[in-house]
Amino acid sequence: MTILIKSVLTEHGIKDVLIVGNKIAQIGDKINIEAEEIIDGKNKAILPSFFNGHTHLAMTLFRSLADDMALKPWLEEKIWPLEAKLTEEDVYWGTKLACLELIRSGTTTFIDMYHHFNGIARAVDEMGLRGIISQASFDFSDEGLKEKVKKDVEWAFEECKRYSDRITIALGPHAIYTVSEASLVWLKDFADKKNLLLNIHLSETEEEVNNSIEKNGLTPTGYLEKIGFFGANVVASHCLHLTDDDIAILAKRNVKVIHNPISNMKLASGDSFRFFDLVNAGVTIGFGTDGASSSNNHDILEVAKMASLKQKAKLNNPATLPAREAFSFVTDSSESITGMKIGKMAEGYLADLCLLDLRIPEMMPNHNFVSNLVYSANGMAVDTVICDGKILMKNRIIPGAEEILDKIPEVIQDWLSR
Repeated sequence: MTILIKSVLTEHGIKDVLIVGNKIAQIGDKINIEAEEIIDGKNKAILPSFFNGHTHLAMTLFRSLADDMALKPWLEEKIWPLEAKLTEEDVYWGTKLACLELIRSGTTTFIDMYHHFNGIARAVDEMGLRGIISQASFDFSDEGLKEKVKKDVEWAFEECKRYSDRITIALGPHAIYTVSEASLVWLKDFADKKNLLLNIHLSETEEEVNNSIEKNGLTPTGYLEKIGFFGANVVASHCLHLTDDDIAILAKRNVKVIHNPISNMKLASGDSFRFFDLVNAGVTIGFGTDGASSSNNHDILEVAKMASLKQKAKLNNPATLPAREAFSFVTDSSESITGMKIGKMAEGYLADLCLLDLRIPEMMPNHNFVSNLVYSANGMAVDTVICDGKILMKNRIIPGAEEILDKIPEVIQDWLSR
């Protein structure tokens, strides 16, 4: 498949962009080639598509179902009891609904953590996105569940081979308070042997930190360092309550950190994310939406705006985390976090791209494109999305969207009636 995007705004001015197969083949002036698909880029800007570092896609089914609650009762009283009723088919449709959101707001690559691996993988594969899907692990220190964790992970690892190379598996120990030391060590060993990412929630609440200190004599970060869990393949989400020693450990072990400001504020998990301390220590940071059950949508541009505004307010400095820097965390950091050739408009990189509509009111006047994108617009500015060299959305139309939207009420009614 060849796609030629004509006369589109790039960071180097108006250019043509040629896609051959699943790669960006050429960026230049007036490329003359007979492509199978020609896209008129007039009044549009082209960017690498976006990266969402922390999702629970199927939990889109929970949107607005358990709002305005603290994390612990939210999990124990609402989320976990209802999750127990979910089937693989429910997860499949919930993931497809989330994929619609991701595409419509320009995200093509994400790291997900949830149950029913095949339901997620099948949905993501069909929707054409690039998913790093974590097989969620919980054992609550129960011996029987420890064995189940191993069997589930080994099974999902083999199942993943059924899908396209856009689908990769990661391991997803939920957190230190839901996964035993024995399972954490086993998961780390499995991930290292198979060259997989490890995706974990870390220091999300003060209660988690205090309980770890009481039980282990160490912060959650200190505990994971002690048991040898950390390494460059670990992606830690939230990391709200960190000490100086914690940050030094994360930097030393090249752990990647995902900041989820909207979810953290909504669940009142804390307002203490040490953004610049982490950056200055050399820690790679990405942005995440978390699940729609706690952040209510998957628009990563809203996360970039909120991250910027939070740091300005926290440091009482309007020049802190400017728009261009904030935006870099939804594109530039994706390659170092995932190990994939994504996140850059450069020849040889994967053709994961989005075109932004410069004619919508929120993008005009165009004194500063990136400022408009981060501060005034949102995912609704995305007009066209390409992933792996295939067009997933054009002129904001996604083939098959109506089928998904029609199916969701039926899925919800059946699930909640069980």
